Amino acid sequence: MKVSIIIPFYNCPYVDQAIRSAIHQTYPDIEVIVVDDGSTKFTEKIDPYRHRIKYIRKSNGGTASALNEGLRHATGHYFAWLSSDDQFVADKVQKQVTFMQRNGSRLSYTAFKTVDSNNTIISEIRSAPMRHGTFKQRLLQGCPVNGCTVMAEISLMKQAGWFDEGYKFAQDYEMWCRLSLFTPMHYFDESLVLYRVHPGMGTARFASGIANEAQQIQQTYSKLFQSPRRKK
Repeated sequence: MKVSIIIPFYNCPYVDQAIRSAIHQTYPDIEVIVVDDGSTKFTEKIDPYRHRIKYIRKSNGGTASALNEGLRHATGHYFAWLSSDDQFVADKVQKQVTFMQRNGSRLSYTAFKTVDSNNTIISEIRSAPMRHGTFKQRLLQGCPVNGCTVMAEISLMKQAGWFDEGYKFAQDYEMWCRLSLFTPMHYFDESLVLYRVHPGMGTARFASGIANEAQQIQQTYSKLFQSPRRKK
């Protein structure tokens, strides 16, 4: 089953490392889609890999719009998101596909390690496995999911709808809440992503905007999670 790895890119100096980690996956059936969201810097870092990727350039519209553009061009069974400043470990896709097929999962996320600008490991972040109802309640307290650890069936995302482009910062949080209305989100307790912590990262620069959007999402889904469960 093909996996579509989508890399949104906007002026990120680490994009070449992200691409290398994607194209060198041990899993054989992948496509790597780099969506250039109107970048004005570091586009030359993509050039050596053009023959190995699908390259899409669009006007700047934000992460949600870049992910949606990638999804529109994706031909895989599964979706995986890789931020342009992060990296997949070499067997990330292989292990996660195996996990999902073994557990009959349509949606999953994993543990991850944080790294600095020089790829030195700082810490490891793990979650506690939770039952579906418990996980939805945990989502109402904050997002426990690193978006780059997620793998989802593209058919599920089509069913639920693409990323909400009305959210500038917390589009991933809203998506995991929405997908949880349709299916359980299974946790694979193995670190398969290197999440880069650096001064230019969006989580640091836009903390206030993220917090405001997260509050809106929690208010919305506190009601929706109480509604009758949707069919899978």
